Amino acid sequence: MDIEKIARAIEQDAGMELAEVRQALSEASAGIGRVTTPAQTLVRAARVKTGLSQQAFADRIATPVATLRDWEQGRFSPPGGILCLLRLLERHPDLSDELALA
Repeated sequence: MDIEKIARAIEQDAGMELAEVRQALSEASAGIGRVTTPAQTLVRAARVKTGLSQQAFADRIATPVATLRDWEQGRFSPPGGILCLLRLLERHPDLSDELALA
């Protein structure tokens, strides 16, 4: 990864110097720092789109709230079936109402 080249491109797009961009790129290249996974993003997006709290959303998908928190914080990844459900809820948040009736 050419950190200097990428940093210059980012600064050019931003229209200003970004003091910490090189350090951030170095850390990212080394695998240091927080990494957000697609699954983690999906879990949170699905919950936010339904407008439910973590507890209410966990109840809707019949999952312990601690597990939902682990998924949102990237400690664990949801299993395949849950990922499928989350994709549906993210695209169609009103489906969560159907889950409440089940």
